[in-house]
Amino acid sequence: MNVPSINECLAMMNQYAMLDNIREHSFIVARVAETVTANLDVPGIGGLTAPAMDLVLAGALLHDIAKTRCLDGSCQHAEEGMRICRQHGYPEVGRIVQEHVILSAFTPENYRKGKFSAREIVYYADKRVRHNEIVSLDARLDYIIDHYSRGSEHIRQRIRENFALCLEFEQHLFSFLPFTPADLPRWVDDRPFGVD
Repeated sequence: MNVPSINECLAMMNQYAMLDNIREHSFIVARVAETVTANLDVPGIGGLTAPAMDLVLAGALLHDIAKTRCLDGSCQHAEEGMRICRQHGYPEVGRIVQEHVILSAFTPENYRKGKFSAREIVYYADKRVRHNEIVSLDARLDYIIDHYSRGSEHIRQRIRENFALCLEFEQHLFSFLPFTPADLPRWVDDRPFGVD
């Protein structure tokens, strides 16, 4: 598996002219994903382990790699971001980027066992960060509906359904973490990436 380093992710952010506010959002999503992954207490049943940290961080840092390019409405940023990652030789990261808005598969039977993938953790982390602030899923849902439903009840309903699955995922995920969803912000390291 080919996974870009943090420095390679930062270089890609520069290459694709990621706006500062999107970069800051990506840094915080990556810190949330890092915190969740580092603190997962997965049972040692069947060789279960937490996802690889390098993959989680790369997926989180690059999840909005195409957002600046797509702000004009000419593309869907998750799909375009997946293509960018694949062009750079990072297909596994591309899948995470592609699914950070909506997961292709929701598998509660895996979650009950403590089996979480990098793409699921990045999906969740993105839902917890509004701009540069860690918020509850309810607060993020309100923002997403406000900014992305375009007045369509159908789109609002699809967003609500996605967040209902995310809320269920959160309940499973936090049964394997030593803190609650409300405590998450206090556990997250807020240093920017590339700074020791």
